[in-house]
Amino acid sequence: MTRSVRIIGAPADYGANRRGVDMGPSAIRYAGLADELERSGVPARDAGDLAVPRAEERDPDATAPPAGKAKFLRETEEVCTRLADEVADALADGETPLVLGGDHSIAIGTVAGSARDADVGAVWFDAHGDLNTPTTSPSGNVHGMPLAAALGVGEFADLGWANVPGLRERNVALVGLRSLDAAEKEVIRGGDLTAFTMSDIDERGITDVVEEALAVATDGTDGVHVSLDLDWLDPKEAPGVGTPVRGGVTYREAHSAMETVAESGAMRSLELVEVNPILDEHNETAALATELAASALGKTIL
Repeated sequence: MTRSVRIIGAPADYGANRRGVDMGPSAIRYAGLADELERSGVPARDAGDLAVPRAEERDPDATAPPAGKAKFLRETEEVCTRLADEVADALADGETPLVLGGDHSIAIGTVAGSARDADVGAVWFDAHGDLNTPTTSPSGNVHGMPLAAALGVGEFADLGWANVPGLRERNVALVGLRSLDAAEKEVIRGGDLTAFTMSDIDERGITDVVEEALAVATDGTDGVHVSLDLDWLDPKEAPGVGTPVRGGVTYREAHSAMETVAESGAMRSLELVEVNPILDEHNETAALATELAASALGKTIL
């Protein structure tokens, strides 16, 4: 029997510098998420959206750590703390949490909730490493920091709300990297993370890479959190994202990756982030997000 899904919207844009990503959950729903899951035989319940105050109502620098800059850090903490509770509740009720972002900073909350009372691995489908810290970030935007926060990298080690004890570097695999800052490269080279670039996918094929990523994430864990940033895909496939990078995966590669995730039976939680309908073309990116969610949750061609 297919495990029931709980849809949780997290319409936060505190972590990004381009407005509109807070409308991502609405765009994904409008693109037919519920119908797509129903056609796939996936029972789903929509829990609605977290209440997230507008960024204009908040001070972006009020709670930045003393070393460096992280915009809207207090607001990010508030959203992620509530999101972690929602995700943990869904799992406690026997449901698979499907979180709709929002920018990628919400991943701090999704991972924390997924790893509450459990050891988890993570497969991070993204063009970027998300391993900057307030001191190393060129922009101060937290959507470039969530994996660093969850792993306690740099000054994040002192922010208890952000660290995820149930997530270890050796169980994290990044897939499809093609845009990294110098400090992020140092974190990857000096740590236990597993990283696959687009060159690895070109040379080995998407299925082989994702299978190895899942092996890393499932080694000694209770399940896998899957974080899917839509800028992982090539901008020709997913134009509605805030930080597009040419040379990403194709439509078919993305579906094959999600089908491989589903076949593993290891996925514990899933999030779709960085869909920005203001930048999209005919809601194409949101529609693609619905399709990829269905594939990750078990939809097959036959």
